[in-house]
Amino acid sequence: MSRELSLALVQHDAATSPDDFDRELRLLARQYAATSMFVFPEQHLLGSWDPWDPTSTERHAETLDGPTCRAIGALAADLNRWVVPGSILERTDDGRIHNTMVVFAPTGELVASYRKVFPWRPVETTEPGRDFVTVAVDGVGTLGLTVCYDAWFPEVSRQLAWMGAEILLNVVLTPTADRAQEVVLAQANAIVNQVFVASVNAAAPRGQGRSLLVDPQGRILEAAVGAEPTVLVATVDLDEVARTRQHGTAGVTRPWAALTETDQAIELPVYDGRIDPARWAPGT
Repeated sequence: MSRELSLALVQHDAATSPDDFDRELRLLARQYAATSMFVFPEQHLLGSWDPWDPTSTERHAETLDGPTCRAIGALAADLNRWVVPGSILERTDDGRIHNTMVVFAPTGELVASYRKVFPWRPVETTEPGRDFVTVAVDGVGTLGLTVCYDAWFPEVSRQLAWMGAEILLNVVLTPTADRAQEVVLAQANAIVNQVFVASVNAAAPRGQGRSLLVDPQGRILEAAVGAEPTVLVATVDLDEVARTRQHGTAGVTRPWAALTETDQAIELPVYDGRIDPARWAPGT
């Protein structure tokens, strides 16, 4: 039995209010009734947020049990859908503010939160996170969570793949011309880790769009050609990850099988760590 995940990647401009998001998602749930998971861009819930303004960040921050997450959880439960509403500005008990990606199950439970490890400095003033996060979808597979600029650091995607992620969800708010490079990075991260990558950017005027879904071979399955609002809908078979790793990218390349038990460990001074052949496999 295949492990299929039905996705809607929502390339829209930001919602202007919680009520606006409620209407938006209810409409999408009716239009795409067979879709089990809806994924929105970074900071989609905060239409008036200005990342260049620290006072705006302070004004919008709230805890994970605050009104925004409570409302989205109730909405996910009512619609019986997985909802990834992008990210929020999370205020912690010690007063720090993180750019935090949140995932809600069809039960309405907040099942995962990931604090962006690489804020876009110096513009983005949020505190970086320290932990990598995956999410198990029962009977389907494992998601890896990344936010925007994280995609530029191959260590993030590699760590998530090593933790067992089969599809990386990268929620994005890129208004700048380097979205062209991010499209390439989505393919590169998929190829070198042999995973699916879904990169969901905001539509104009807030973002440059060009959202896309890439398979473990690096092939683009769905793509938005520009910055106009659109929804990319696809059903992915996560068993394709195992098949690609077994038979190789293009039937040739198997990077997760590059090391053998008799190879010596390779020191990695840049990480104060090393590549250990005994641990060179997803999930080890």
